[in-house]
Amino acid sequence: MRTEFSMKQLGLAAACALALGVLSGTAAAQQPDEKTIVTDTSGSPVKSTSGECVHSAFGPRPLWTWGCHPYVPMALYVAPASTPAATPPVVMAAAPLAVYEKVVFDANILFDSDQAVLRPSGQAKLDQFVDKIHGLDTQSIVAVGYADRMGTDVSNQTLSRARVDTVRTYLVTKGVAWDRVQTSAKGESQPTTYAGECKDANNAKNVACMQPDRHVFIEVSGTRLAKQ
Repeated sequence: MRTEFSMKQLGLAAACALALGVLSGTAAAQQPDEKTIVTDTSGSPVKSTSGECVHSAFGPRPLWTWGCHPYVPMALYVAPASTPAATPPVVMAAAPLAVYEKVVFDANILFDSDQAVLRPSGQAKLDQFVDKIHGLDTQSIVAVGYADRMGTDVSNQTLSRARVDTVRTYLVTKGVAWDRVQTSAKGESQPTTYAGECKDANNAKNVACMQPDRHVFIEVSGTRLAKQ
């Protein structure tokens, strides 16, 4: 009877040792993050009567263990929002440099013999001249009066002066400043026709021949914005 009891005790001790070996082996095979949770022979966690997993060591519960604690998803890494690239400053294109050109305009106004009155054709030429110089940066307009060789020097000088004054007055009526028109009178001293021409004196043929000598020449030079 004593022997039988001893054998039972030995059997029970062996069974306990085997169970502890299995449990310790299972605990050793657990993952490090399971915090040595006790499992049975099937690998399932051993739970207490309150339903909590049994730990074989002290320490905080693991973040998660299937069948023991609720699954706590790991926080996903969210890259910080990238700072939008700074918008480059808008650089305004430099305005092209203004290009100016030098221009010269002239006109020759003819007069009748012994007259200082503008002809219609003379007025038309002066109108065209004013249109051309519009917007022109000028210093002055030069106007010179002339006379033919018929008559006396004194009378021809006076006549050439009257003709250039007529032209100047007409330009002023078209908006040209009076002080911008510089005038001079040459009389018969600088004829357009050359010596030996127009030999007939005081007749229609000679009057027609000397027509180029009875005139006012005007000229202007300056700069203006060139057309692009």
